[in-house]
Parts: sequence; structure tokens; C-alpha cells
Amino acid sequence: MRRAVCPGSFDPIHNGHLDIIGRASRLYDVVHVAVMINKSKQGLFSVEERVELIREATADYGNIQVESFHGLLVDFCKQRDIPAIVKGLRAVSDFDYELQMAQMNLGLSGVETLFVPTIPTYSFLSSSLVKEVATWGGDVAHLLPAPVHAALLERLRKH
Repeated sequence: MRRAVCPGSFDPIHNGHLDIIGRASRLYDVVHVAVMINKSKQGLFSVEERVELIREATADYGNIQVESFHGLLVDFCKQRDIPAIVKGLRAVSDFDYELQMAQMNLGLSGVETLFVPTIPTYSFLSSSLVKEVATWGGDVAHLLPAPVHAALLERLRKH
């Protein structure tokens, strides 16, 4: 069975993430979406909320497993016998950092990294940008799955 992981913080998941996850799901039998826990970052959504939002957004794919993980991504891969990491690249600036990570991961564990170029529609998109625009009242509905957009608006109303 061909397996891969799409890691990230996904705070919140947006259509650019879903594009990469969806494309990976057509190439692999099982795609694990790993919500990586970073204790030094305070997210807008809890890790549990992110996992649920991703499960809802990817429910129709049929071959996605979503879970959270704290630690090294290569340990996540080793524990689940996952030989490949799939990462989206938005711009050349992403490549410099991601190449270093890919080389480190390969050296640590033999896990390969595959880079998938983001489609131009989402080449500018990041969770941080979505949150910032939404905070100031900008319309981000077209950048998020409908349930994620609703959750984002509700969360921002409470802040």
C-alpha cells in the first residue's frame, strides 16, 4: 500500500492545503494529514478543532487519515511506515527552507519528500494571511471550505 503524509499546522486548513492533499490522494492509497503540534505557537483553533475541520473538509476523498503529532515528522513517518512526505511549494522562497528540511529528513530516516507546485490560484495563500484578512473584515469565503469559513467567522466574533 502506497502511503504518504501531508504535514502542517493547518490553522486553519484552506483551499491551497486541500489542493495539495487532494492531489496526493490521487497518487497514494492512503494520505495521512499530520497536524503538527508546536507548543511555542498559540493557534487560533485548538489542535483538536483543526483535526475535526480537516476531517470534515476531506471526508469525500475516501483515503485520508487525520491526526495530530508532537515531535519530529520523521518519527511520525517511522511509527506508521510512511516512506514519503508531500509538501506544496508556493514560491521559490518556500523551496530554500523546504529543501533543507527534505535533506535533513532523508538523512535522518530515509523518508523522501515530494514537492508539488501550488496551482497559481493559491500561490499566495497562507493560513496567516487568511486570518489577517478575515480579522479586518475581508471576504475569504472563496479561500476556505464552507465549514472552515463558518468556524473562522465564529471564532473571530468571539475574540
